[in-house]
Amino acid sequence: MMKKIIESTFEESARVKKRFGAENMQRLSDFAGQLSFAFERGNKLIIFGNGGSAADAQHLAAEFVNRFQIERPPLPALALTTDSSIILSIGNDYDFSEVFSKQVKALGKKGDVALGISTSGNSLNVLKALRTARAMNIKTAALTGNDGGKIGNEVDILLNVDSNSTPRIQETHLTACHLICDLVEKQLFGHSE
Repeated sequence: MMKKIIESTFEESARVKKRFGAENMQRLSDFAGQLSFAFERGNKLIIFGNGGSAADAQHLAAEFVNRFQIERPPLPALALTTDSSIILSIGNDYDFSEVFSKQVKALGKKGDVALGISTSGNSLNVLKALRTARAMNIKTAALTGNDGGKIGNEVDILLNVDSNSTPRIQETHLTACHLICDLVEKQLFGHSE
């Protein structure tokens, strides 16, 4: 029984990732190009999500600020999920649905790129932050799952995982994040040394 669970999990994960890649190839390329353009002009990537998506936001920011595969200068990326004092003060004084949008207002500027991550596609605080970003002329993208949810209609570039399995969606989001890092590094700095 355990062997069957292990085999089916890996098979399903591979199947979901392969389908995502085929369905989102152009959008992944477009997003990497948009992000490279922003970085070249001194703008930043702002990333946000809840739970596992918060961890993905922090992971992606770390790959850009530190390095991914190429020795290169740091790239400006900021996860809005890391400052507990800001998050808790906004949640306490206003509402949890505002924890990312108020940070986008404070830290974002025209030319930046905002990436919201939501496995359901319906996280209210992610949706509000993306709407705030669009109102500020910040380019928007989202990593979602299921059918893209409400967020799918609110972004310039939607990278949707066509699955209703949260673990498979999250696994695919992580692969997409690594791929985006790889594409941006190669576009800005060429192949690894």
